[in-house]
Amino acid sequence: MRIKNVKVYREDKSFEEGEICIRDGLFAAPGEETENSGEQEETLDGEGCYAIPGLIDIHFHGCMGHDFCDGTEEAIKEIAKYEASVGVTGINPATMTLPVEELEEILATGAAYGKKQQAQPDPARADFLGVNMEGPFISEEKKGAQDARNIRLCDVEIFHRFQKAAEGTVNYIGVAPEKEGALEFVEAVKDEVHVSLAHTNADYDSAKAAYDRGACHAVHLYNAMPAFTHRAPGVVGAVADSPHVMAELICDGVHIHPAMVRATFKMLGEDRIIFISDSMRATGMPDGRYTLGGLDVDVKGNHATLVSDGALAGSATNLMDCMRTAVKKMDIPLETAVACATMNPAKSLGVYETRGSITPGKKADLVLLDKDLRLKAVIKDGNVLTETGR
Repeated sequence: MRIKNVKVYREDKSFEEGEICIRDGLFAAPGEETENSGEQEETLDGEGCYAIPGLIDIHFHGCMGHDFCDGTEEAIKEIAKYEASVGVTGINPATMTLPVEELEEILATGAAYGKKQQAQPDPARADFLGVNMEGPFISEEKKGAQDARNIRLCDVEIFHRFQKAAEGTVNYIGVAPEKEGALEFVEAVKDEVHVSLAHTNADYDSAKAAYDRGACHAVHLYNAMPAFTHRAPGVVGAVADSPHVMAELICDGVHIHPAMVRATFKMLGEDRIIFISDSMRATGMPDGRYTLGGLDVDVKGNHATLVSDGALAGSATNLMDCMRTAVKKMDIPLETAVACATMNPAKSLGVYETRGSITPGKKADLVLLDKDLRLKAVIKDGNVLTETGR
């Protein structure tokens, strides 16, 4: 396949007029000879379009009425199908704070799905890259939409049970560092998994201690953590002072004010920020009442709130729409926003050698957007998945 007359997103975070060659499901250098070079190639005219890598969402819960924590292959398949259709070609779904045994079953289902997908690739569905465990080692004070009945102290043995059930596919584990045993937990597992600070009431000192001991990630920065103020910088201040830490941002226009998004880029720099959707099962569905982690949630537009207390309960916005919002309503440059939804998550996950940029030898997952950032086509593994005016 050859895509001509397109503005190609490069690894130096710039766009360059050119063409893209795809052979055997991988990006190829223009003019590169292969065994099949003599065959007639499919050609797409990308005039007026941006070509960007397929997006990667490292933290979301579900969409189209399904949640990863439903714990079924069918749910994951439908989630992966929807995500691919909107240009998210790699997924790392998140779990909620549930009973340990239930989490083990969910993780085992995810692992089995991942192995099956590897054995029988399906270009119509996003690739399953692993799991982001948002609970259960969190704080009651900042539980958000998590079920407090299932919160527990950090436990290395239980984490190993999770990782065994997941067959090593847990990429992130969230902790509240102010809780008993949390810092020891960080030191014990830091070489096995990315340790995140998540749903925490930690002050600056507690958060910084966790990062100094090996934690390296922040779950949905600003949300479910103490406010960032000039005398009490909290987790946000600790992230700013820890150069090795990457931070998630939900740019749906609800969770974080645009001015704070811009300020965060100035504070952390574009290489340390990962856009996530944190989407729940109502994403792609009509307004109404849904559930998240067993709790009732009312959804109206892009607002999802707990019925019980009105707390934000994830988002109802997919990652592509979050990226658009960052550009069109928050004044984040397109080149920067694309990196935060593609390159940065790929680097955090450790898969940048195979995905996350339009580079010869990498998986041919890409999205064509028109000048207004509307989706024109999704190509996955070199296959045209959808062409649309979305």
